[in-house]
Amino acid sequence: MTLAELLPTLGRCLPGRLDPGVWPDDCARRPGGDIALSGVPLTRLARDHGTPAYVLDVATIRGRCREYRALDAEIAYAAKAFLCRRMAALVAEEGLSLDVCSAGELATARAAGFPAERILLHGNAKPDHELRLAADAGVGRVVVDSPDEIDRIPGPQDVLVRVTPDIDAHTHRAVATGIEDQKFGLSLTSGQAAEAVRRILARPDLRLLGLHCHLGSQLSDVAAHVEAVRRLVGFSADVAVRHGVLFPQLNLGGGHAVRYRARDAGYDLAAFAARVPEVLRFECRKHGLPVPRLTLEPGRALVARAGLTLYRVVAVKRGGARTFVAVDGGFSDNPRPALYDARYDVRLFGRTSTAPERRAAVVGRHCEAGDVLVPDALLPDDVRPGDLLVVPCTGAYHHSMASTCNRVGRPPVIAVEDGRAEPWVRRETDQDLLSRDA
Repeated sequence: MTLAELLPTLGRCLPGRLDPGVWPDDCARRPGGDIALSGVPLTRLARDHGTPAYVLDVATIRGRCREYRALDAEIAYAAKAFLCRRMAALVAEEGLSLDVCSAGELATARAAGFPAERILLHGNAKPDHELRLAADAGVGRVVVDSPDEIDRIPGPQDVLVRVTPDIDAHTHRAVATGIEDQKFGLSLTSGQAAEAVRRILARPDLRLLGLHCHLGSQLSDVAAHVEAVRRLVGFSADVAVRHGVLFPQLNLGGGHAVRYRARDAGYDLAAFAARVPEVLRFECRKHGLPVPRLTLEPGRALVARAGLTLYRVVAVKRGGARTFVAVDGGFSDNPRPALYDARYDVRLFGRTSTAPERRAAVVGRHCEAGDVLVPDALLPDDVRPGDLLVVPCTGAYHHSMASTCNRVGRPPVIAVEDGRAEPWVRRETDQDLLSRDA
């Protein structure tokens, strides 16, 4: 045990690295209570760009991309986690493919010059115009998610079939997508997937490359992916016997867990690399099939830890059952606590405090009782209006799910790289909000 752990007050005053499993790679405490990201003080970012603000460490994103690229697999970044033109360009630079699921995400990729042949189009309800846009753009693969779209896909087109393997990966029900009785994919057990394969093969202008599955989000157990491989290879063997077709690709999706708090479990990527390809080879040998090329679709796992959100305290209410610390953001910039009961750490920065730490609820500014960002924050007892707070691990599903609740503009995204900060997405203004009104 370190001296800082024995004396928490001293620990808050000492410079040093923060938990590397939760915070960006080059993020460290400084004397005086500040925190620096790639050498840039967070207080400076708050001063120059205002609060609330999303901050991204580019080096952390690049590092995570390269960790995944080291696997023997194609890596397709799941754009829904976070996308803007600069992010799409970074993904292209790092040699990844890109998974999009809307016309807007496709338009962003095209505006960034992303290679169309490395784009996969997803979605459980693809309108005709999106399928046509994908065809016009020359998108590499379309992931078939429903029987209805098979006849609507303009050919020629390479496709994958998204199947539901009925595997419970033990995640939050709202993000569990590998089980039966939910909107994604075509069931293996009911015969939906087999019928979709038959119908696709009946169209000579569609080339069926293989299967896709996604078991859910925040998955921490490699065993779920192992079982998915077994079931998908077994189904592939049935297709080979019935139709004489061999699949060259197998897409296992993403959903790899990240640590939002120091005590959370993450995904063991090394265990995945050691176990899943071995099982894939074994199952293929058992069924007499060639080993398909694996594709993975991490999104959160690449960008979550790279992100921080900066807030300023607006009001503090003491004296009741709980202390409430109200900030200038809320569930318009982070809806995940309200949607999924997500939990985060939060830290005071910009000054030191010798006051004892006490539990408090960090709440947002919106006119909803459910606008609670961190219900059990541990903050100095002297926290006051004007203080700055930072929430780590907010690079994924924050900007992309942000809203304009109460007509509050969305925060900017400030990227930090090599000691320099620049906006990737500017702050949304009142004029932006008014510009769409008739």
